[in-house]
Amino acid sequence: MARTRATQATTMTRRGMLSAVSAASLLSLTQIPTRAFAANLDVEGFLALSQKTLQKDDLFEDVAAPMLKAFADIDRKDDLAALAEGAEDQALSNEIAAAWYSGVSPDPDDLEVITYTDALMWQAMDYTKPMAYCGGPMGYWADPPES
Repeated sequence: MARTRATQATTMTRRGMLSAVSAASLLSLTQIPTRAFAANLDVEGFLALSQKTLQKDDLFEDVAAPMLKAFADIDRKDDLAALAEGAEDQALSNEIAAAWYSGVSPDPDDLEVITYTDALMWQAMDYTKPMAYCGGPMGYWADPPES
């Protein structure tokens, strides 16, 4: 009896089944390198990622450590590791920049200020200084600024 075209299209061959199972098992392994790297993403790695993201070399390790912990607390460490490996994630890059510029934890439920005087916003706003931060000797504000 001759097979019809419709019957041939729905028949699963042994070769097709083995190919599908092999492909599925290989796909499950693709997440291992990212997760392995995430476990090893340390403060120096996060600092290097931040420097690359912000294109700034003058970031402080003592600020990076609590900032990395804050990102880890909101389960973003794997995403940071992927970003460090070269993945594109503009939203996460913006979160990193916002944390460094504001000095505030990236966790929306955490009101911790990671840094105040070392927040990058003060470098961006070079016409002012952090409130309650001395700008010079007594009476420095009375003299007009140098032009």
